[in-house]
Amino acid sequence: MRVEILVRPSASETAVGGEYDGALVVRVVEPADAGRATDAALHAVAKAIAVPSRSVTLIRGATSRRKLIEIDVAADQSQAVALALQRLQNTHGD
Repeated sequence: MRVEILVRPSASETAVGGEYDGALVVRVVEPADAGRATDAALHAVAKAIAVPSRSVTLIRGATSRRKLIEIDVAADQSQAVALALQRLQNTHGD
């Protein structure tokens, strides 16, 4: 499944939650330097939805704050992951 995220680098803490213009907001401590914020965001999303980090990959937006990611999960897990993502979008990431 593909999900659009908005990465906010150099945050005071890493948090996943909230929605901005249809994208899931991912705040990361790492700066937007040499892909560090992107890597941290992918890891944060994986942790937030309880899937292995290798299951979350970047599709588009390596140098943009707005990114498209793909979450590779088994068919029997897709509904649980979709619900987790929906819950995250409806929270504030705190």
